[in-house]
Amino acid sequence: MSDRASKPVVLVIHGPNLNMLGLREPEIYGHTTLAEIDANLAITAAEHQVEVECVQSNHEGVLIDRIQRAREDAHAIVINAGGLTHTSVALRDALAATDLPVVEVHLSNLAKREPFRHESLISAVSLGQVAGFGDFSYTLGLQAAIQAIKKRSRIR
Repeated sequence: MSDRASKPVVLVIHGPNLNMLGLREPEIYGHTTLAEIDANLAITAAEHQVEVECVQSNHEGVLIDRIQRAREDAHAIVINAGGLTHTSVALRDALAATDLPVVEVHLSNLAKREPFRHESLISAVSLGQVAGFGDFSYTLGLQAAIQAIKKRSRIR
């Protein structure tokens, strides 16, 4: 891994349709926009002396390309893969190949949603999943990633 500035970096991946937060189905996803989530993550990261890089794309290949580069420039990944959570073996495999701590997040509680949302392909390669707390799921996920970075640095 390249030596980035003095702070660890957490890559935050937002999958398809998350750019529509605040507009799309607010009864499920809330009124908070993606820009507001990213701003809150930056504040939390600064409080914990880490950096966040937030990436959103509606294109699976763009997300996979960025995840693959994370081996070189990130210390952990927080991901809300959106609908790709339930369908993308390729995204799952890219995450597994990073050898980085991965924390899966979701705004809604997937267990209370449609049956096709109950299975996550991402969970098997994640430290854990934070779901159902709205935009606070991201904060909790970032905190879990920060803990994983600290634990990993003590081991190495």
